[in-house]
Amino acid sequence: MTDDPLLQPFTLGNLTLRNRIVFTPHEPAYTEDGMPKDRYLAYHLERARGGVGLIGIGGSAVVSKDSPAVFGNMDVTRDEIVGWLRNFGDAMHSEDAKVVIQLTHLGWRASNILGDWLPIIAPSRLREPAHRSFTKAMEEFDIDRVVADYAAAAQRVKASGLDAIELIHGGHLLDAFLLDRMNFRDDDYNGDLDNRLRFSLKVIDGIRAAVGDDFVVGVKMVFTDDADGGMREDLATEIAKRYVDHGIDFINLVVGSTSSDAELSRNIPGMGTPSAPNLEICRRVRAQLSVPLLHATRITDAATARFAIEDGCVDLVGMTRAHIADPYLVRKIAEKRDDDIRPCVGANACLDAIYVSGSATCIHNPATGREQTLPQLEPASPQPGKRVVVVGAGPAGLEAARVCAVRGHQVTVLEADSTYGGQVRIAARSKHRRDLIGIVDWRYQQAVKHGVDFRFDVLAEPEDILAENPDVVIIATGGIPDTDYGDVRAEVNDVWDVMQDSLKSKKRVIVFDDHGFYPALDAVERLATNGQEVIYVTPERAIGVDVGGMNSPEYLKTFSTYGVQTVLNERLIKTTRGEGRTVVATLRNEYSDRETELRADALVIDHGTNPNDELYFALKDASRNGGDLDRTALVAGELQPPVDGDGFLLYRIGDAVSSRNVHAALLDALRIGMGL
Repeated sequence: MTDDPLLQPFTLGNLTLRNRIVFTPHEPAYTEDGMPKDRYLAYHLERARGGVGLIGIGGSAVVSKDSPAVFGNMDVTRDEIVGWLRNFGDAMHSEDAKVVIQLTHLGWRASNILGDWLPIIAPSRLREPAHRSFTKAMEEFDIDRVVADYAAAAQRVKASGLDAIELIHGGHLLDAFLLDRMNFRDDDYNGDLDNRLRFSLKVIDGIRAAVGDDFVVGVKMVFTDDADGGMREDLATEIAKRYVDHGIDFINLVVGSTSSDAELSRNIPGMGTPSAPNLEICRRVRAQLSVPLLHATRITDAATARFAIEDGCVDLVGMTRAHIADPYLVRKIAEKRDDDIRPCVGANACLDAIYVSGSATCIHNPATGREQTLPQLEPASPQPGKRVVVVGAGPAGLEAARVCAVRGHQVTVLEADSTYGGQVRIAARSKHRRDLIGIVDWRYQQAVKHGVDFRFDVLAEPEDILAENPDVVIIATGGIPDTDYGDVRAEVNDVWDVMQDSLKSKKRVIVFDDHGFYPALDAVERLATNGQEVIYVTPERAIGVDVGGMNSPEYLKTFSTYGVQTVLNERLIKTTRGEGRTVVATLRNEYSDRETELRADALVIDHGTNPNDELYFALKDASRNGGDLDRTALVAGELQPPVDGDGFLLYRIGDAVSSRNVHAALLDALRIGMGL
């Protein structure tokens, strides 16, 4: 029996959890027609197999037709869901994990042009910033209907055999009646606390009547936020006590609102923010409650989670993003293999990806969300061990080396630089993205642990590779910044120059962003915080158009704080040399074709990278497969190397193919490695 406090069984109502670690409810947008089908099941089943005690599903699962899904939410308004939930629960129970589903009416945090195009509702007429819709003020029949909808949804959950329900009391409908900034009613649902609690207590009482006294029901509550007229700790604590009196079995404590990108980024803090920032408020609240307290914000490693339990801050610790990065986190803790845990780096790509690509991904676990085709634990290769040469020790090369070595191949990595990391090491120079270094640190450590031979300061030539007598060559040489943009007649710089402080002497710098991703914003931030005057120019109609709402607020704060001049809808068409060593940038408006000029001491261009592919093409004709592969088999996780032919197999991955992101590079590497 272990003495690790994280791994101790815990009693929650009538449930016995095998440990104190929770994969809290969230919505990865893997549902199909609102139902938790095969992909949804496969994703959660890996976490159950990995040892987590309580599996949360259905992040913001909707209970009413006028609470339309905004990011693939589970639909608990239909009886059809009972069978899918029963199938899901049976699978989790077979792995000794319990299941809690999160139910909500989104209220104002929805859109009236989704689903059935019904008006969205709130206590009063409001406009929610994120989805930009206006609400209908609820009438008495709306209140009665929603209370009944919650009870009906709860009955479906109980009928399915799941173990618990969690209600959301933060940024949705339940708590809206309690907030001064959202409730302007002049009836019995506003005024003193009893009146403002009237709606939420009707919901809780209705659910309790529907599921009985022995079914576990909890509430995820915001205890304080930064919004005017928002929630306060003393008020939230009093409300929580009232809820306990009405049969609530646990409280999931949250800090921060979700009303806008700025507030959401504080509610779910990411890269460059302190670990576990809310444990002190947890400690205060827990001392005043008679039911267990759960908390999950930015607790990403075993040591921090263990402290939260040992020090009396919480009863149950949520490690959700940590499990997105590594589903087998609990098993590795139990086996004292903490160094094997893939760290969560807080990039919040898991959340931003839902709005960019339609479903959650992890920035550095490409198997997450692809559990049906890619393994979370790489098995030994069924083929005899091969001699694999990987050229490049950036993220793609490190992942290829790690996976091939874990699968039993003999791997050598040749790297031109004196260390590993590639573009990630440059990106991690950003104060907001410094945690990205964990992506490459973990892979290098794992590769070394599995016997990979690293050779640094080697600018590999074809003869160097052939001298290794390889069976497989993987080119992961990355890309080179593309500054050959428009009519170039003057010296231009790239974002790498900025991040390595090559432009610190320049007083006025133009950053032209035709990439729309992090590098240009990192460059702006570094220049501005160095005291330089910065002009940000883009042909897009927004700043950093592909930087999601979870990470953009800090950059936008920098733009405002340091007075960065912003020029939107303008494309760079020509650069010429001005007086002295200045640069003149000629811009053309994307809509009017009007041309203007900007003058600065330096011009920085972010136009992605060009593949560093000379070595690949030098080896291509000598390879057995000419660098080609079966893309259908690759995507299905069934890539098989060609049997016929002499010589080595050649593959190219990451930015050595085309300018993409870290996740894409790692996915290339994992897919190739699983085919060897």
